[in-house]
Amino acid sequence: MPVALLALAAAAFAIGTSEFVVMGLLPDMALDLGVTLSQAGLLVTGYAMGVVVGAPVFAVATARLPRKATLVALACLFVLGNLLCALAPDYGLLMAARVITALAHGTFFGIGSVVAAGLVPPNRRSQAIALMFTGLTLANVLGVPMGRIIGEHFGWRMTFAAIVVIALGAVAALVALLPRQIEMQRGNILREFSVLADRRVLLALATSALTSASLFCVFTFIAPLLTQVSGFSNAAVAPVLLLLGVGLTIGSTIGGRLGDRRLVPSMLGVLGLNALVLGLLHFALPLKAPTVLLMLLWTTLSFALVPLLQTLIVQQASAAPNLASTLNQGAFNLGNAAGAWIGSGMLAAGAPLAGLPWAGAAISLGALALAAWSSRLGDREALLQTA
Repeated sequence: MPVALLALAAAAFAIGTSEFVVMGLLPDMALDLGVTLSQAGLLVTGYAMGVVVGAPVFAVATARLPRKATLVALACLFVLGNLLCALAPDYGLLMAARVITALAHGTFFGIGSVVAAGLVPPNRRSQAIALMFTGLTLANVLGVPMGRIIGEHFGWRMTFAAIVVIALGAVAALVALLPRQIEMQRGNILREFSVLADRRVLLALATSALTSASLFCVFTFIAPLLTQVSGFSNAAVAPVLLLLGVGLTIGSTIGGRLGDRRLVPSMLGVLGLNALVLGLLHFALPLKAPTVLLMLLWTTLSFALVPLLQTLIVQQASAAPNLASTLNQGAFNLGNAAGAWIGSGMLAAGAPLAGLPWAGAAISLGALALAAWSSRLGDREALLQTA
């Protein structure tokens, strides 16, 4: 694999740490800011909606710009957003800073996925995308637990200050390792948006959104689930998050390999297993060991889907990969926002924390239905083309 992929993975690590670390800090942030747990959960929704809005706007605005310069500029915007998070004095300004941070997220991963796929032969594209997204999963292995530990001992603002330092290192890696000239399709706005007329592309985007909603409906509240339902101490949350991060990394690697072999069947199988595991998690939550084992399996399956869905959208929207790939990041984060909102709404309505996995399982089954429908459309079009 080209060394330039390491620069993309380093930036993905910084972005992933910033996105996911809030889940481990949520109770502390709620207490410090004087808001409820459900209100603090909306910080996840706000970030995700920033990605949803920023992704298509930035994708179109940067369509004709050099890829390397665009990626570096987006990483610098991310640094600024996290600095503002560390300095935000209240809940409202923190929410605004999270949105600013999120504006760079979707476009960076969208363009970065296309760049990663273009750096390798066609039969290794899923693995290249998975390697880039390994930075995202390693953020959950190292970044999120360390962020939790820093926040626990020095306050959550110092966690965001540490992310600023990591992000500056990622900017340096992008400048040093990315090729000066990266092959790209010249932007044609009408052609880029015409991809949205393809039903298979729309179904793939909807599948990505539901997959993320299934994950974030539960993952947003992982800390209170562990402490208030399973009976773990606050000090045990970071080690459990570390273990779950290992599952995310394994899942991303497995997904990359499956995507280069049998993309659609693998995606359908993983979605079905994901729903089953979430259903079982509801019953296991009062027991510590089964909870950790099922959560490990759940996170592995959830992140095996990321390279599969990203590869699917790049393939199905080959005429306009930059916008479609970026929109897929928007779809992921629309799902993040919806999942966090559903979870917050359930808790605000009086539902128990242990009910969240049921909602995640139902949403995952919805994603499975959409993926199966998209597969049938693809098979039908293939038959028509050969007839």
